[in-house]
Amino acid sequence: MSGHYDLIAIGGGSGGIATANRAARYGAKCAVIEAGPLGGTCVNVGCVPKKIFWNAAAIQHSMEMAPEYGFRPLHGAFQWPALKTARDAYIQRLNERYGVGLMDNGVELLHGHGRFVDARHIAVHGKTYSADHIVIATGSRPIVPAIPGAEWGITSDGFFALEQQPKCVAVVGAGYIAVELAGVLKGLGSEVSLLMRRSHFLDSFDPMLREVLMDAMLRSGVNMLTRRQVTAARKDAQGLTLVFSDGEALSGLDSIIWAIGRAPNSGELDLAKAGVLTDSAAYIPTDDYQNTNVPGIYAIGDVTPRPALTPVAIAAGRRLADRLFGGMNDRRLDYALIPTVVFSHPPIGTIGLTEDQAREHHGDDGVKVYRTQFTPMLHAFSADPGKTAMKLVTVGREEKIVGLHIIGEGADEMLQGFAVALRMGATKRDFDDTIAIHPTSAEELVTMR
Repeated sequence: MSGHYDLIAIGGGSGGIATANRAARYGAKCAVIEAGPLGGTCVNVGCVPKKIFWNAAAIQHSMEMAPEYGFRPLHGAFQWPALKTARDAYIQRLNERYGVGLMDNGVELLHGHGRFVDARHIAVHGKTYSADHIVIATGSRPIVPAIPGAEWGITSDGFFALEQQPKCVAVVGAGYIAVELAGVLKGLGSEVSLLMRRSHFLDSFDPMLREVLMDAMLRSGVNMLTRRQVTAARKDAQGLTLVFSDGEALSGLDSIIWAIGRAPNSGELDLAKAGVLTDSAAYIPTDDYQNTNVPGIYAIGDVTPRPALTPVAIAAGRRLADRLFGGMNDRRLDYALIPTVVFSHPPIGTIGLTEDQAREHHGDDGVKVYRTQFTPMLHAFSADPGKTAMKLVTVGREEKIVGLHIIGEGADEMLQGFAVALRMGATKRDFDDTIAIHPTSAEELVTMR
């Protein structure tokens, strides 16, 4: 035996760290088990490096618009290696900051992979640790397709490791990671093809959002290849090739990015030794209080079938610590009305029910929808201006707003405040009675008719 703790978090990502830090502030003796750099997917190969690249693409777009505002044409050859070097240094500082935060809170960092010995004991590098409470926060990983030649492609993890910008790239997938990476690469000057099995991407989002985004990406020059089933990848002297089920192929690529989904990191935890159950996709189900089927073992973040968002994992972990050590017996995360942003070009902000979901839950007669689409002032001088589109989904006689969807410049920054309003039960009348801030795109949300 190498030590006993009040709480052990398996996983040093945002969720595990947040749980341990909050518990330690209540006086609990805590440890975090992590084999890799602190911060998990978000900090190292997710949200943070993605947003840095998204910023770079947005700056490139601003440079292209500069002559419309009276500037002489701005020319700057983008240097991928320079941005990667700066980004890596920034992420290293974040890794170090997480380590300092754990140290300041008295949380012990145990380096290595944690595996269950039983329901109260965890083995790490040949040593065994026990805890009254064990939190599984091991996150998820990108999926690689089981097809011949899949090794010639990379995942989103590999994208962030690229030392040079790919000139001709295919992104395979239809989720938010696929559209984000395709948009970034196109914005920075790569030739990009986006391949999907269906006729559209972002299947779970409101149709308005994906339709406007698809139009914007087509106009930007992204090659959209819909209803394509990739059956193989190969490499020859001319580069990489993707082969489709109909016999067609896409050749001359210098990079293939698999963005077909993610899988939970639950398979190497020896969960059976603790009696923890998983579902058919290897996710760890929990109740509303993050409890697994084994008392004293909890799961948070992407290893569960809950929304795979960093702030969700952090919020769930902190509330769990509040309940276990802060005397807040009913403290838990309400998973309804979670705001979500897709850093596409243009960005998407969405919260609540889609129009289709609202009609399914409340019936056609109980739903009223408000829409608007316009050219934002930023593009007032553009020959081919981008569009901003917004939708409010309301239900009932009081027109309570149950869904709010935005795509366009600034959608990512607009959503946070409106998310607060929806959580407080705002109605269309509340929006109507709010004075608009002019001239902004956000004012359209409170002036829709």
